[in-house]
Amino acid sequence: MTATRRRGERLEHAILDATWQIVTEVGYARLTFEAVAALAGTSRPVLSRRWPTRAELALAAMEHAAPPSIKAPDTGSLRSDLIELLRQAVNGLGTVRGEVLAGLAAETARDPDATAALHAWLARSTREDTTATVLARAADRHEIRAVDLSPRVLRLPFDLVRNEVVVYGHLPADDTITSIVDDVLLPLIHQLTTA
Repeated sequence: MTATRRRGERLEHAILDATWQIVTEVGYARLTFEAVAALAGTSRPVLSRRWPTRAELALAAMEHAAPPSIKAPDTGSLRSDLIELLRQAVNGLGTVRGEVLAGLAAETARDPDATAALHAWLARSTREDTTATVLARAADRHEIRAVDLSPRVLRLPFDLVRNEVVVYGHLPADDTITSIVDDVLLPLIHQLTTA
């Protein structure tokens, strides 16, 4: 009896599962196309046709394994909503995700393809609508004035969390989250909504 050759979605899932397993067990730095191909029961050319770079493969596996789910918190105050929003962002990254992003950040210094893959993933993973919901609720509670803020401002909470991971190589702790909210986000939001 001959084995049925996997194609399409079944093969893609097997490859992404194998990639995530390797990243989880040995880290992004030791991820290779050869190891993934062996674990997934396929060949390196099959992988590189779909994901030309290790960075693209790792990011696809990260999205496949556990897409981050961030919901707009409603704790009753803007400050605590922002703190909870950042905690969700940190939890969404998780230890392995943080390690992958830190590894990719190091790789971007010498690989323009890794840079492009990382930028594309960051653009897809940003939830401007969640920040907008938090701010709209704060306006409804009369904590701030309702204004339309730029996408850059709405991305800022997530950008600051990712910056901690990419630049410093670790997930921000609660004291860092509180500092980001108290020292950066709240002063900026109050300045932009009280003019």
